[in-house]
This record gives sequence, structure tokens and C-alpha cells, in this order.
Amino acid sequence: MRDDDLFLAGSLPAPLRQDRIVSIVEGAPGLVRTAALAAALGTSEVTVRQDLATLGLEARIRRVRGGAVRLGAGSGERPLEETAVEHQVAKAAIGRAAADLVRSGQCVVLDVGTTPAAVASALVAREDLTDVTVVTNSLTTALALEPAVPRFTVVVTGGTLRPLQHSLVAPFMGAVLPAIAADLAFISGTGLDVEHGLTNVNLPETEAKRMLAATAGRTVVVADGSKFGRAHRGRVRPLEDIDVVVTAGATVDAVAPIRAAGVEVVVADGGQDDEAARKDGTA
Repeated sequence: MRDDDLFLAGSLPAPLRQDRIVSIVEGAPGLVRTAALAAALGTSEVTVRQDLATLGLEARIRRVRGGAVRLGAGSGERPLEETAVEHQVAKAAIGRAAADLVRSGQCVVLDVGTTPAAVASALVAREDLTDVTVVTNSLTTALALEPAVPRFTVVVTGGTLRPLQHSLVAPFMGAVLPAIAADLAFISGTGLDVEHGLTNVNLPETEAKRMLAATAGRTVVVADGSKFGRAHRGRVRPLEDIDVVVTAGATVDAVAPIRAAGVEVVVADGGQDDEAARKDGTA
């Protein structure tokens, strides 16, 4: 954009500037960051945040951490920044319970997603763990693990970057994973039910999840209660190939069929989420 264009954009009255923001967000495939909007409009990030707050209240866009997405974005794959603010207490509880399964000297795989990222944070907090190798295809998770180096060795798979999830997928991640023999793989998804097992809304991510799970002796699915009873287009892992499900905020009725199928289910202490679940008759 030329300097005179930036000047004109930055001089727009608030209603016109907000119309421009809506137009940019609606034309984007996913998250549009606050910094990018500020650059496109030639204004400050503070002004853009105020505009996003107004547009969110008017239901013209959906405001998420770091920027905004179009209103229809929730019908398919959603940006990591959007899902990160949902079920935070449950995800933290799942992270702690999943991290308790790891022992010093082990090699573990961490999938892409906000719940595996919670596992990463809980692993870092376990100062008793040493000589742990963590393999991940998530740039977000790799950065979360950095404070544990050199207690941990962090291996990033490589691959093609997907901005929506900050993930690395095929073709190149296949060059690293065949050389990995992990003890545990912590895998997430967007749906979990008896008939379809673990599923995911995005097909490239689904393929990556299958490859990650195949490297490990045990597959541990980490999923909050909102994922139960749902199925999406990409099948990651059938129930018979899942060893453990770690969850929080799931209803008793949702957990029962998974257990009946022979899968171990660990219901984590979800704090506030569990309290709300008990009031609603959930586990």
C-alpha cells in the first residue's frame, strides 16, 4: 500500500474504518491479526482493538485473541487463538493429568492443538522430569516447551506450515517420524465417539495426527467434554487403537460408552469446570 493510501486509510472516520475491517476479515480464510489490520488501515493497534470490540458487540465479526475472524468461521476449522480461550480450566486439568503419565527418560509425541499445548505446559511444570524427549509438529507447543530445555530435548518434525494452527504437516514431516519410537503420543481432535473414534475437521491435520500416533507404543487422546459425541470428516484413530482418553468436563453419559468399548478414561479434576459439571449432572 502506498504512503498516501495509508494516510487516507488512517484518516477514515470510525464507521468507514470499521466497514473496511469487516471487509478485510470477511475476505480472509481464517484469523486476521490486529497488527495486520493496523498496517492495512494505517492506524494504531489500539484503535483497531477498539474497533474490533465495537464490531464484536454489533455481531459483525467474531473477535478472538490476537485479532478477528468472520462470523461463519466457526462452522469449520477454527484458529488456534479462538479455541485457546474456550474450556481453559478443563484443558489445564487435562494437561496436568496427562503429564502425570510421563516418566523421566521417555520419548513423547505432542500433537497440534490447545489441549496438547496444555500438556506441554504441565510437563514443563514437572521439575522432577529429566531426560524427556518431546516430538511435536506444533510451533506453539515447541515454544511452550523451551523453558524445560536442557531437561527436555524438543524435536520439531518439520513440514509445511499451516498458519491457522501454527502446525507442520506433510509432505516433509514424514522424513522425521519414521525414525521416532515414542512411548506415548498425546493426540487431540475435534470429535470423539464410539462409531468413528477420534476425528478431526481438517484433512491435512488428520493425516498428521495419524502419523504422529503411529510412532508411539501408546496413544493417549486428550479431549475436553465438548468433543464427546461428535464426528467430523477426518478419521484419526478408531477406538480400538486408543489406549487412554484423558478428559474433563465430560458428562457421565458421554464417558460411559467410551469406557464400555474398552478404553481407559481418566476424568481429570477440572476445578470450576467440574463444579459446573456436577450441577448439570456431569462427570
